[in-house]
Amino acid sequence: MDRTESGARKTEAAPTHSLWLRDQVLDELRDRIATGRLRPGDRLVERDLAEDFGVSRAPVREAIRILLNEGVLEALSPRRIVVKEMSRRDVENLFDMREALEVLATRRAAERATQEGLDELAHLLEDARLATLTGRAERINRANLAYHHRIVELADNELLAATLESLEGRLRWLFQQIDDPVALHEEHRALTLAIASRDTEAAADASLRHVRHYRAVALRLLFREGEE
Repeated sequence: MDRTESGARKTEAAPTHSLWLRDQVLDELRDRIATGRLRPGDRLVERDLAEDFGVSRAPVREAIRILLNEGVLEALSPRRIVVKEMSRRDVENLFDMREALEVLATRRAAERATQEGLDELAHLLEDARLATLTGRAERINRANLAYHHRIVELADNELLAATLESLEGRLRWLFQQIDDPVALHEEHRALTLAIASRDTEAAADASLRHVRHYRAVALRLLFREGEE
């Protein structure tokens, strides 16, 4: 291999590694926000996070930029970036998007999923059941998030997947707002059966009921709406 070819390969590898680091930092920040380790109003400092993650400041800066665009963070000034507090309107708007996009994803999954895809969805449902038995919130939420991601993959719609990905940070936080993981699992089981039946209308109806139920749950837990 000559020096020119070797140098070209190194140049190609560098951006790939940089993107990998950014995605690792991004995933960890999303997780910290979703689980409450980073709370609304907490400040994110590039230097401190880079030291914490053992990376340069560049991937941290890129991850923060993405979270700002997603609306998970807000810039109070050019040098002060904090975790955004979700207002009732923010939560309502997010559920409006969930209702539109996830119902569509479920409908398309029922229409387009292969048998292999359905088997994988059933496997993820079982993972979520086992996670529920542990009572560990972090494990339960990760399993249920993986389940929802698989439905989107089964829908086989790149534009739909990209739109949901742009909401990833806020959706991950929203998925934490549950108080009855056993009931959640039962709804996911009904959803799986509806998708496997290939009945697109039944799948869409099951998804709509699911999203609307957890809209009510989230509003109650976050804003005490519906309480006496």
